[in-house]
Amino acid sequence: MEKNNRSIRIECPKLLITRNESDLQWLIGSPFFPPLTIISTFRCIHSNSSGPDFPKESEEIRTLLLKGFDVIGALIVGKSDPEKTAARAVEAARTLKKLLTGTTKLENEETIGAVADPDTGDIRFFLSETESSTSFELVNPVSYGDNPEKFVWESGCLLLCQLPIKLPLCYPVNKPSDAESIFSRAIEAVIAKFKDPNVVYLVEASNRGSLDVVQPVILRGSELDFDAAVANIELLDEAAHNSEKKLLQCAHFCLKSKSTLQLFSAENADIIQISVLLNRSEKSPKCSAPAVEYFAAMDETRLLIVDFKLEVLCYAVQGILLMHAISKLIIPGLIDQLISMKKMNLPYLLTQHPELHPYHFCPPGIAHPVTVIYELNYGETEMKQVDARRSLHLRLGLPFDRPLLRIANSLDLSIKSHSSNRSTRKGSSLLKDVHIGIPGSGVSGGNISLVQGSYEYYHYLQDGFDDSGWGCAYRSLQTIVSWFRLQHYSSVDVPSHREIQQSLVDIGDKDPAFIGSREWIGAIELSFVLDKLLGFSCKVINVRSGSELPEKCRELALHFETQGTPIMIGGGVLAYTLLGVDYNEATGECAFLMLDPHYTGSDDVKKIVNGGWCGWKKSVDSKGKSFFLQGKFYNLLLPQRPNRV
Repeated sequence: MEKNNRSIRIECPKLLITRNESDLQWLIGSPFFPPLTIISTFRCIHSNSSGPDFPKESEEIRTLLLKGFDVIGALIVGKSDPEKTAARAVEAARTLKKLLTGTTKLENEETIGAVADPDTGDIRFFLSETESSTSFELVNPVSYGDNPEKFVWESGCLLLCQLPIKLPLCYPVNKPSDAESIFSRAIEAVIAKFKDPNVVYLVEASNRGSLDVVQPVILRGSELDFDAAVANIELLDEAAHNSEKKLLQCAHFCLKSKSTLQLFSAENADIIQISVLLNRSEKSPKCSAPAVEYFAAMDETRLLIVDFKLEVLCYAVQGILLMHAISKLIIPGLIDQLISMKKMNLPYLLTQHPELHPYHFCPPGIAHPVTVIYELNYGETEMKQVDARRSLHLRLGLPFDRPLLRIANSLDLSIKSHSSNRSTRKGSSLLKDVHIGIPGSGVSGGNISLVQGSYEYYHYLQDGFDDSGWGCAYRSLQTIVSWFRLQHYSSVDVPSHREIQQSLVDIGDKDPAFIGSREWIGAIELSFVLDKLLGFSCKVINVRSGSELPEKCRELALHFETQGTPIMIGGGVLAYTLLGVDYNEATGECAFLMLDPHYTGSDDVKKIVNGGWCGWKKSVDSKGKSFFLQGKFYNLLLPQRPNRV
């Protein structure tokens, strides 16, 4: 039966539809969004002959999914009876949600069961209104949002709570098996403390870029409400002001005025810092000295200290009360993360403890952050960590040929910088991504293929080094290396001119006298340096004349779509960095997005773009002239991106 008074809203770029029948995905929503709104999907990656492995799935998703988001349904790929398939999806989603919430029954919670055709990709959405309901209603229409980030972050914010815990344990030497039960009881005691009336929660704004000064607020455990469910909490108007501490909203700690050009993203979201403090002293009418209680151990014991570094990130809308944000999001988040770390510590309790640290990521295609706990005893290139990242890429539908969940990719929650034109690399003040927002190419009906990811703009006279007239290829190489750094393929520093020359001498391509010279280098030398310093291979294309470059547009477009790296293009004693092509395959008309390293001015984006130092160059302009000279030999260096997570 079709249900016409409700609709499904999808606010994620794409659902992870595959051709594998019985493939299952969890549909993610939020109690802060309109009902039946899908914000992302997680693929089910643990299953057995009877279906999903729910304990494994719930354990991983409990860590991955921020409080403020939850599972609202499931999607199954299949060609069998749609309604029966939808019933299986609903049952799976409810089973998972019960494990995630620790409940045995879901009260009046609508659940989506979606069915996707493996051949056409068409999706039908069914709705089950309650757990006791036996009917499934087809929901139409289905609408797709065009700006998921704006939908999530226009009125959303992040809550951050960092809590280091040193947990001392004493266990009998003659009964080491008791250590596990002692450890479990100690964890339970910590969890109980989170709801203790004497616990104090200090709430502060952490937007350092704001001119608004907001005083911290203290909330006590005795003032919190642990009864109401998140879905039943009434959200207030963000513009409403109330000076009473218990009625303060998250909006109180968010920026009051934001630039209209401000990008909506997790990186630019308002962050509210919450610290947990335990008040061990109580008011007393009489003065008294501190007292110490001594308990004698009956047997020989050994002291064991387990370190936890909790870092919980939650999502909330600005209209929620602070007291609810703490009791319904932060405290459950702390409890879940502590339990997850407890399980990871248990097998090694009496040996070397794993060094666990939570990191938060906002990978492409997902509008909200996810949390991952990494074991730092292992290096990032060791197979245990590589396999863990591969598993996460599979669950989140991320490509396997680029690093998106390495520690260097994690959100920087310590410094709030709202500049979009300065490099985020520590110690660097170079411009980055200067091509963003430039005027169009003028190619009619063309397809634009661009560099993927960020880069830094290197040009003549930077760093007080005069390389005018000979250093353009060096600067293009530096821009290419910065791309590999900013995409976290490499941690190698961007090399100086001297270091580039030294590497060519080290491999025997140049004589020692080359070091310190002003000798020009080309595409072949650049490929040697990238192989020597970064271990990455390159493809070189030779073009006999500038007039032949348009013939390579299809190949260059494919490079940007599959590799995404900047290209060095050199001819004679000139070198440029190619950032994209705009190509009309039917007419042959094309343009090249050039970044010119010959620029000698200050790092001013407007001056660079208006001066043509970064912009589109047509193969033939309106006057019949070409940017590329006829009869001149050109080399194009196409760096290849390594396939690694």
